[in-house]
Formats: sequence, C-alpha cells, structure tokens
Amino acid sequence: MNPQTSSADGLRERFRFDLSPEQLKTDTLSGLTVALALVPEAVAFAFVAQVHPLVGLYAAFIVGLITAVLGGRPGMISGATGALAVVMISLVVTHGVEYLFATVILMGIFQILAGVLRWGKFIRMVPHPVMLGFVNGLAIVIGLAQLSQFKVKDASGALVWMSGTPLYTMLGLVVVTMAIIWLAPKVTKAIPAPLLAIVAVSLIVIGLNLDIPRVGDMAQIAGGLPEFHIPMVPINLETLQIIVPYAAILAAVGLIESLLTLNLVSEMTDSHGGASKECVAQGTANIVTGFFGGMGGCAMIGQSMINVKSGGRTRWSGISAALFLLAFILFASGLIEQIPLAALVGVMFMVVIGTFAWRSLQIMTKIPRHDAFVILLVTAVTVYSDLAVAVIVGVIVSALVFAWQAAKRIDVSVSTEEHGWKVYELRGPLFFGSIASFNEQFDPKSDPEDVVIEFMGARVWDHSALQAIDSLATKYEEQGKKLHLRHLSTDCKNLLQKADKFVEVSVIEDPHYEVAVDYAEMFGKKPVPQPQS
Repeated sequence: MNPQTSSADGLRERFRFDLSPEQLKTDTLSGLTVALALVPEAVAFAFVAQVHPLVGLYAAFIVGLITAVLGGRPGMISGATGALAVVMISLVVTHGVEYLFATVILMGIFQILAGVLRWGKFIRMVPHPVMLGFVNGLAIVIGLAQLSQFKVKDASGALVWMSGTPLYTMLGLVVVTMAIIWLAPKVTKAIPAPLLAIVAVSLIVIGLNLDIPRVGDMAQIAGGLPEFHIPMVPINLETLQIIVPYAAILAAVGLIESLLTLNLVSEMTDSHGGASKECVAQGTANIVTGFFGGMGGCAMIGQSMINVKSGGRTRWSGISAALFLLAFILFASGLIEQIPLAALVGVMFMVVIGTFAWRSLQIMTKIPRHDAFVILLVTAVTVYSDLAVAVIVGVIVSALVFAWQAAKRIDVSVSTEEHGWKVYELRGPLFFGSIASFNEQFDPKSDPEDVVIEFMGARVWDHSALQAIDSLATKYEEQGKKLHLRHLSTDCKNLLQKADKFVEVSVIEDPHYEVAVDYAEMFGKKPVPQPQS
C-alpha cells in the first residue's frame, strides 16, 4: 500500500471531508442554522457572566471551530454555555475579566490532562437513568431560558413581562416558527426546517415592520477578528490560589456536559465518539480562546440537537457554523440583528420537544422504583442547580442503590467435613455494604476448633471486607480456635497480599489455582495441616 495514500485516507477519515455534494450542502445549511441560533445564546451567556457580548461570541467561534476539527464526535457543536457562565459570575465580579481569561486557559490545561490520562472513559459510569434525567432536565432548562425573551424594558429600564398585542404577536410568531419546522420536512428536505423557519418569520417581521424584540435589541454584535491577548494578571502564587478552584470546577462542568452530549449524539446517529479525544479538543479550544479574549465553552446540547436534526453529520457542519458566526460578526451584523427573537425561540422550543425523553414518562411504572427516582432526582437537580451537580448526585445515588442491592446478594451455606471442620461457603461480593450480613453468619463460641471460609463463589472487594475478616479471625482466636480461607481467586489474593499486616489468619492453599497464602507460615506460626478430601 502506498504510504501517502494511507496517510491521506487516514486524514479524510479523521476530518471526514470526503463529502458528497449533497452532504456538503446539507452540512453547510445546517451550520448556517446553528450559527443563527448561536448568536443570541452567546450574547445571553455573556450577559450572565457579566462580560462584553463579543467575549461570548469570540468564545463560540473559537471553541466551536477547534472542537469541530479535533473533537471526538463529528456533528457536535460547542460554544459559550450557561452552565459555565454561572460559575464565572463571582470570579468576574470579584477579580475582573482578565482573571477570567487566565482561568479559562488553566481550565483548558486541566481538560487536556484529563484527556491524556483517559479520564473521559469514566463517563461510562453514568447509568442510563442519570442520562434520561440529564436529557429531561436540560430540555426543561433550555425551555425556561427562552422565557426571558418574553420580557422587555419599561420606562425605568427594568425588565417586565410582555402584555397585550406585543405578547400575542410574539406568541403567534413562535407558533408559526414551530409549525414551519414541523411541516417543512413533509414538503421538502432540501433546506433544513429550522433555517427555513427563521428566514420565513424574519421576512414576515421585516416586511410588516412588526414591533417585536430582535437580536439587535440584545446587543450590537459587530466586531473585528479576535486578537491575541495575554491575560494581564500577576504571575504568582496568589493568582493561582484565585484561579485554580474556578478552573477545576469549570473543567469538570465542561467535560461532564461535553461527554454526556457526545454520548447522546452518538446514540442519535448510531455511531461512536472518542471521549478522550473530546477532552483534549475541549482543552485545546479553551486554551486558545483564553488567549484571544473568549470566555471559554463546552459542548451545547441544544445546538447539537439543531445540527443533528438538520442533517449535520460531519465535521464540516461544526466548522461552517463557526465560520458563519465569524462572518456575522465581521460583515453581516446589521442583517443578523434584524432577526426576530420569536423565530429563535420557536426553534429552541422545537429543540426542547425533540430533546425531552418522552418515553421516560411511559416507563416510569415499569422500571425499578429506584431507577425512576434517579430520573426524577437528576431532572430536578439539573433544573434547580446545574448539570454537573445533577450528574454527580445521580451517580452517587445510583452507586448507593447498587451497593445496597449487592449487599443483599451475599449468601452463606454451612456444612461439616468428615474431619470435623465446619465450612462456611460464601456466594456473592464481600465489601463494605455486605459485611454486616457477613458477620451475622458466624458463631465463634459454638463453632468447632477449625472453621473454613470457602471463597470459590465469592470475591473480596475492598479494605472493609479485609477488616471484617480480620475482626472475625480475632474473635475465633479469642475462643482458641482457627479460621482458614480456602479457594481464593487471584484478585482476592492480591487484596490480601496488600493487607497482610491486617489479616492474621491461616490460608489454605488451593492446589489448582495456587493463589492462596498461608498466613500462619507468613507470620512465623505453626502451619495448619490441610485436610484430606
């Protein structure tokens, strides 16, 4: 095989630029749709973080471009997000925007380290009920975020809810947008339905000169190219003490949201994504955006859903979205500022409908109650707090439920061998959750002089289990009796070897597996003879 041909094929596979004309058109139009929806979100998140709108727009462009090229999931969209903006508020208010730029750079370094160390694989530990709760909670959050578009400033400059004709007009246009998105695919798939809806509603508003909020009412988005800028912060220990905690939290929140979005998009497109590659891409993007005056970012589930549902499948869809966004900033700000917010709200409401896992409502009474509880818990915490906290809470609760269920699986059967030794045969995992049940099975006072614990059907998982064995051995020793361990598996043996200072029991060597250790001999005591079968 020609090495140059192999290299070119690998490059095409990595970037997926070998597009058919039809897919190229679809990805380009999908990218344009995403870019139009990105503008108000980037501006809104910049306001949340209390920075200039261009700081959010530059982040959306840079993070979106780099992750589209290097990320682990073609078709995913990244940019400035609300989950990160909320964390940034106190940093910006207390120390200023320069500290934010430095924090974003450090955040990127942490994310690259996570990718290099392959920590992204731990996203597999997120159970499916947590994923369902995450999707439902995020859909609700996206929907609630759109309600702010129904507020206008009064004479005093305070935000108040719309009423009367402006409200009815806004609601009508939202409904028209949603109707076009629903009906358009039944007529033609040549143009993504969300893009067609945005253009149609914008023409209606501009043509009739309707007085409703537009993108330009939020902020002026005109600007130049992002410029290289080293954060103006003192390089000392005090600065690190300020930015490290924020950088660590932002890195964790960004990676959790990005990897969960990666899994969701992979499920929707029936494809696989690279978690570690995505970590490195997110980190690289945030380092660059920190040096170019951006607020940092991560994957955006709402925009990713728009892209996927509009047909975007390759890296070009994300790249084109970023390039269109830059073009808006440089050349088309006046035109983009005329887009009515009602059209973008309608698009996002359709994203909410498509994102929410409606089937989770149907299966609530059919799945275990603890799984249903986890779905509701993660949904509620996502809405009340934020995504990262919700996922962590969901994983912890799921782990505790698993530990409780596993603890109930420990089972013991008792028998007596010909030579008079009493045998306790264990079945199930021995760990912190099951040691209470384990301890209840033994009776050191009434047992014979030699007692065997048979581990053929059991495993020792942690130090709590070793401590339980140690305590049991002590009780038998106080009664002048011997405790033996039989048929240890390799992993059990390894655990016991590491804890040989704590477990003082004689271990009967298994002649077949040869994994057991005679602790009586190890501690210089007289070995206990192995019984003859």
